[in-house]
Amino acid sequence: MILGICGSPRNKATEFVLREALRMLEERGYKTVFFTVRKKNIDFCQHCDYCLKKKECRIKDDMYELYPLMGDAKGIIMATPVYNSGVSAQIKAIMDRTRALVAADYDFFRYKVGMAIAVGGDRIGGQELAIQQILTFYILNGMIPVSGGSFGANLGATFWSKDTLDGVKEDEEGFKSLRKSIKRFSELLEKVMRSSR
Repeated sequence: MILGICGSPRNKATEFVLREALRMLEERGYKTVFFTVRKKNIDFCQHCDYCLKKKECRIKDDMYELYPLMGDAKGIIMATPVYNSGVSAQIKAIMDRTRALVAADYDFFRYKVGMAIAVGGDRIGGQELAIQQILTFYILNGMIPVSGGSFGANLGATFWSKDTLDGVKEDEEGFKSLRKSIKRFSELLEKVMRSSR
């Protein structure tokens, strides 16, 4: 199963792009699950160390809907709008709150494949900086990060929305970066799954 996590609190461009990514993967035969932070209650990590002692997070909120999905996923795609040249607060909260999962099982994320999507209001609005934050999370947790490669998708899929849904739908360069990233993501997933059989 491939898990897509939408880090936008609005039902707009980022959600549209992530759903397109999951549709592309379904066309390749993958089962996908979509999770959005929109209308969810996800509090911030307080680094209280409760999870180190009790092997679970003391904050009982909608992260407990996401935790088992992360466990079942072979691949994870995080999609974020760009806020101040970085990820949304919601995606950052999700990344921080997974500390409880790793406290319970250090290898929880090991060998899962990870991809990132960033949607910015400007063409050069911090998309790659946001993606770097997501890829760093993957690396720190033993995941295998993947991008679309050079010539158009260096770190992952980047979109220019012009702050509208129509803008992102018309961004052919963004969709080129998405198609390249999905291709490499699915190729790596196949190799990882074959080696684990």
